[in-house]
Amino acid sequence: MAVLWLDDVTADDLETVGGKGASLGELTGAGLPVPPGFVVTAGTYRTFIEEAGIDDELFAAMDIDPEDSAALREAEQTAEDLILGTELPDSVRDEILEAYRSMGDGEAFVAVRSSATAEDLPDASFAGQQETFLNVREEALVQRVKECWASLFSQRAIYYRQQKGFPHSEVDIAVVVQQMVDAEKSGVMFTSHPSTGEPEIIIEAAWGLGEAVVSGSVSPDNYVVDRETAAVEQVTVADKKLLMEKDLETGETVERPVEEEKREAQVLGDDEIARLVELGRQVEDHYGTPQDVEWAVYEGEVYMLQSRPITTISDSAASSGGPASQEREAATNGGVDTTPGTGGATTDSDDDEVLLHGLGASPGIVSGTVRVVTKLDHLDQVAEGDIIVTEMTMPDMVPAMKRAVGIITDEGGMTSHAAIVSRELGVPAVVGTGSATSALSDGQTVTIDGDKGTIRQGTVSKTEEEHEPVEAVRPETPVKPMTATEVKVNVSIPEAAERAAATGADGVGLLRIEHMVLSLGVTPEKYIADHGADAYVDELVSGIREVAEEFYPRPVRARTLDAPTDEFRELEGGDSEPNEHNPMLGWRGIRRSLDKPDVFEQELRAFKRLYEMGYDNVELMLPLVNDASDVETAVEHMEAVGIDPEKRRWGVMIETPASALSIEELAGCGIDFASFGTNDLTQYTLAVDRNNGNVADRFDELHPAVLSLIGDVIEKCREMGVDTSICGQAGSKPAMVDFLVKKGVTSISANIDAVRDVQHEVKRTEQKLILDDIR
Repeated sequence: MAVLWLDDVTADDLETVGGKGASLGELTGAGLPVPPGFVVTAGTYRTFIEEAGIDDELFAAMDIDPEDSAALREAEQTAEDLILGTELPDSVRDEILEAYRSMGDGEAFVAVRSSATAEDLPDASFAGQQETFLNVREEALVQRVKECWASLFSQRAIYYRQQKGFPHSEVDIAVVVQQMVDAEKSGVMFTSHPSTGEPEIIIEAAWGLGEAVVSGSVSPDNYVVDRETAAVEQVTVADKKLLMEKDLETGETVERPVEEEKREAQVLGDDEIARLVELGRQVEDHYGTPQDVEWAVYEGEVYMLQSRPITTISDSAASSGGPASQEREAATNGGVDTTPGTGGATTDSDDDEVLLHGLGASPGIVSGTVRVVTKLDHLDQVAEGDIIVTEMTMPDMVPAMKRAVGIITDEGGMTSHAAIVSRELGVPAVVGTGSATSALSDGQTVTIDGDKGTIRQGTVSKTEEEHEPVEAVRPETPVKPMTATEVKVNVSIPEAAERAAATGADGVGLLRIEHMVLSLGVTPEKYIADHGADAYVDELVSGIREVAEEFYPRPVRARTLDAPTDEFRELEGGDSEPNEHNPMLGWRGIRRSLDKPDVFEQELRAFKRLYEMGYDNVELMLPLVNDASDVETAVEHMEAVGIDPEKRRWGVMIETPASALSIEELAGCGIDFASFGTNDLTQYTLAVDRNNGNVADRFDELHPAVLSLIGDVIEKCREMGVDTSICGQAGSKPAMVDFLVKKGVTSISANIDAVRDVQHEVKRTEQKLILDDIR
């Protein structure tokens, strides 16, 4: 049988009807409003290529290097010639046409959609790779079916399957033939947030057929709705310049300008939003997993056209519910933010630096060289590290998108091709800017923020000291050994978070905020004076969040500001910094923070914001404390900004002999952990300036006096139920690891390139302790 009706299809028929067909059958069976239709089965395609004798030649043509653009084009052309050039058996043709005629009077308009057996899967969406044809009638139906089969071997499909490890010969394709809905309005709906998995329904809507939204050729309205309460949290009304609809004379799908009065009019009314939310809940409840749904409205009725699992929610987000809602900014390319409570106002604390606004569609911050792509022929010009700037991305662009470090589009929303593919590739993207292709120049250097939806001039500046060690993480190293002593990693800059997480570390033992501040190029005081306190908080939140997101739910200990005055003097606004003879012994760490409470409280506001966003894995760490009075005063500031010390994990650095000798008093302040900064502890204990070449040979973290202080602190903390850790560079030395494990330290934090070795050293020492005890 060549044809199966959707009424007779369930999820168990995936191998017969493909992902799209199985989904539509499930929706139909669940009683959801799905237009009627049938499926030309995957077995029909397989029988066709085998009985025609073109299967061996077809699959042999796919044996190419997917990074070779010319080879991809040749493989696609070979497949098209073989499939379209071979006649379909009369019996199959007749069965397809008979099914079509039973749907109406033989003049019905139908949508013809590809439905591969390896698509819409939980771990791979294969979004937009095979063909869809709208407003098809009898005379073109059979040809469109064959064109869908041929699209199984489009350049983008060949490339994607090779990347995902799907053998070409094992993937079949079915074709869904479904009654067209002459949509007055349509779009896409995510039943949970596509990045975090939060219980938010995100709806995108435009006038006419939904193809304009899915392809990214129009910037749609964006609605964010709480799935539990159905409360509309945010509405962004876009400037919708065009729509797609059926030409009444020819029946063809055409693109037309939107009437002037509807361009900036809100597409969906309250009743339609409520109906979509209701259907969204039903669909997710039915499948038991977040769904990406295509929908349409015709004569007041909402129809479900397609549903697939969302493939871009991280494992940690899916299992834990993910961090709470990421901050959103309305796309300002002619759009109007009507978020409840905002009065329609939008703000950006860095407007004077921002070239363009759009919708942050794929998270991350990256700098690169602009490559404006207006024709597919331009894709060969996109090199590793470039940022693609285009009106909208198309599936044929995927190989180039893989090379790029970022994507910027004029049109499109959170569910456009650019957004979906960028998220799956892990490439930052800003969509719906309205004018990127004209506002940005080829060869220009820009920085895009895929969280905030901004494009800035220039690159993110970093001093040489800010870079992590250049040694690559060794992916071939076996799975990390299980140890009772946790092994964490030090992170200097957020950009190193991915490499750090790849080590398999148990968390971040030290994240240095001062590197984020120094990268701004100005002192905190001047930055706040120029841009406002909120902008300063935004910068800190963005940097810390990048690391917290990468490690979630593993803990990330972020240390408040600890930069000496000589480093601040190098920044714009640093003229007012004191000129200290020895800055390492001077105005830094908690001393500076308590003397500059206005700046310190902005740092604490950043922590509070992160907690509110759901990053409960962030732990606050106070540097260079001497005694309990330092900690008690810091706690007062924490409480002043709304941080409850009893509900958050926080601790102190043990970097001075005074703090080591005062550990009982410090523990009595309610700290959860004490972390050794061995660089400072050593120099203060031995009176050796670690930056002074005359005495550098006397700097020894393994000096008996230093080890005595560390050992005593560990012992007292164990008695008082306080965790201990080390985050100085000495934690990467085998001798220090051996000493700490034997003393019972809770965790050791090492440099990125040393984590693997420390893990094995810890395991070796723990095993020796067990054997010695047995013997």
